[in-house]
Amino acid sequence: MYKKCLVPLDGSELAECALNHVKNLVKEKTIGEVTILNVVKVDIPWTQVDERVIDLEALRKPLFAAARKYLADVESRLSSEGIPVKTEAIEGNRPGETIIDYAREKGMAMIVMATHGHTGFKKLLLGSVASRVLHESPVPVLLVRPESCHP
Repeated sequence: MYKKCLVPLDGSELAECALNHVKNLVKEKTIGEVTILNVVKVDIPWTQVDERVIDLEALRKPLFAAARKYLADVESRLSSEGIPVKTEAIEGNRPGETIIDYAREKGMAMIVMATHGHTGFKKLLLGSVASRVLHESPVPVLLVRPESCHP
């Protein structure tokens, strides 16, 4: 059994398709505690930077409020099905690295996440958070393909 499972979500329906697999793994007692992680990227509007001082807290506040609201909704849905879940929103400019670091620091035993399913040149051009996590994670990673989410 994997005691602590990390599920990174970016707020998309595609990312959430991993939740169906997580529910099954919990019911089968393959995983125990589930932590839903949302990596908040704070983009600084460099085009508006001249001699003004940017209030980073003013940029962060609505992003974290939206992340907390989203995570509370996900937590409520999972908890109503008896899934033991924790949530956390953390800031990070490189989601893949942030997910890996979080898993390492918090002693996660497994990561379950969706992949956008890009291949070839498109994957090379766009990069892939899932690919980075898969190749650099210190723990096992279960990648959920998008086609597994649609009957």
